[in-house]
Amino acid sequence: MNSELPDGYEMSTDPARLDAALIHRWLSQDAYWALGRSREKQDQAIAGSLNFGVYDTASGAQLGYARVVTDRATFAWLRDVYIDPAVRGKGLGTGLAAAVRDHLAPYGLRRVLLATADAHAVYAKAGFASMAQPGKWMVFGEQ
Repeated sequence: MNSELPDGYEMSTDPARLDAALIHRWLSQDAYWALGRSREKQDQAIAGSLNFGVYDTASGAQLGYARVVTDRATFAWLRDVYIDPAVRGKGLGTGLAAAVRDHLAPYGLRRVLLATADAHAVYAKAGFASMAQPGKWMVFGEQ
């Protein structure tokens, strides 16, 4: 499942490979959207999501993470995409987004959403675009 990732890296949806402590540290300490998220909340998010890990093929070390909240029929929300700062700039973020997109394709989802404050170009390379009619969308809760 690594056709979209550069050589030397692989993606897996195997939850047993996830380093939950590392994911929590990355997100709660370095991701603007999840700063301060508790380990309990992060573990609940992992448990209720379809998870994707990016790994170094030689060492097996986890270098990236993303999760998808989905009904596997009509809708998905790509969340918590994170690449270790030591390996950023190698195409792993775009590769991960594209691999997630391809993994979800067989479900025939009508829509896959994501939100980003600063990585629009990364996701655009994987085919994501700004909403044509953002005024139709509403939100309840934190903004």
